[in-house]
Parts: sequence; structure tokens; C-alpha cells
Amino acid sequence: MKVREVIEKLELEVITATHPGKEVRGGYSGDLLSNVMAKAGKGDLWLTIQGHQNVVAVALLTGVAAVIIVENLEVEKEAIQKAEEKGVNLLRSKLSAYQLGGRLYQMGIR
Repeated sequence: MKVREVIEKLELEVITATHPGKEVRGGYSGDLLSNVMAKAGKGDLWLTIQGHQNVVAVALLTGVAAVIIVENLEVEKEAIQKAEEKGVNLLRSKLSAYQLGGRLYQMGIR
């Protein structure tokens, strides 16, 4: 499944989507950046409450397909600019990480 399909099916807000054709291979939910760096995989959708520019750096290190900010939380302007510059898909959902993770699982993303 592609990032663009996830956006459409879950009606996610697109903050930046420079590569909506990236393949989604799995998912990871976490807010402790060191854990995300150790456990998120290339092609994962990363669910987090964090919206600062360090999220973009971790997304680049791990190669995730997209970062989804949950609970409709704010994303810092600097993070948005960095995501656009570096080509990171940054999305937002009104759902909690728990709710969104369940929906992604039902869609076959594990």
C-alpha cells in the first residue's frame, strides 16, 4: 500500500507530502526518539504526538514512509519547513495513536 492510499482511506490531513507514492511496509508508534531510532523500520508509518523538527531528523534516519502526528496536535513551523526541504511525508490525524494503529492494522498494515 502507498502513503497516498493511507491518506485517502483514513482521511489524514496532509502537512507535507513530497513523496506520497512511498510504499508502506509496517507501522511503529512511539514518542521516545531513541526508541524510534532503534525500532522503526524503513517504510513504516510512524505514529507520534511530537511535532518538532527532531521528528524530521529521526524520520530521515529511519527511512519511515511517513510521520503521522496524532490527536490533532500542533506541528512546529520549523518542523514543517524541514520536512518540506528534506522530503519527509508529514501527516496529521484527529485519532489517538491507539485508535489509528487499530485502523491501520485492520487495513493490513502490520
